Amino acid sequence: MIKGLKVTPLDIIQTSGGNVMHAMKKSDTGFVQFGEAYFSNIEYQAVKAWKRHHSMTLNLVVPVGRVKFVILDDRMQDKPELQEVIISMENYCRITIPPMVWLGFQGLSKGNSVLLNIADMEHDPEEVDRKTITQIDYDWRLN
Repeated sequence: MIKGLKVTPLDIIQTSGGNVMHAMKKSDTGFVQFGEAYFSNIEYQAVKAWKRHHSMTLNLVVPVGRVKFVILDDRMQDKPELQEVIISMENYCRITIPPMVWLGFQGLSKGNSVLLNIADMEHDPEEVDRKTITQIDYDWRLN
C-alpha cells in the first residue's frame, strides 16, 4: 500500500425516505484540518488525470455512482507504486491521499458519478502539478 494512503470504510445509515451517508468527522483518521470541500461530476468513461498536490491532503468520497481512482507514488523513483481503488455504494469508503502522490480517476457508472473532496486547505493553483493523460503509463480502457 502507498505510504500515507488510507482507505476508510464509511457508514451508510438506512432511514425511511433515504439513507444517511457519512463522509468525514474531525475525529476521523485522515482529517488534518478543514480547507474546502467541493463536488466534481465525472461522466461515464471520462478520465480526469493526472494531478499531484505539493501540500494538500485529499479526502475523496463518492456518494453517487462508481469511480475508479488510480494513485501513483513515485516519491521513491526507483520503486514507483501504483494502486487502484473503486468507490461506489457497494464499496462505500473514503480515500485519503497524501501530498506528492499522483492521482487520476475515471467514471464507471452510466450517467454521472459524483466525487466529494474534503481538503485540508483551499485550492491554490501554485501548489499542484499536472500531467496529461499520456504522460503516465496507465491503460484507462474499461474491461
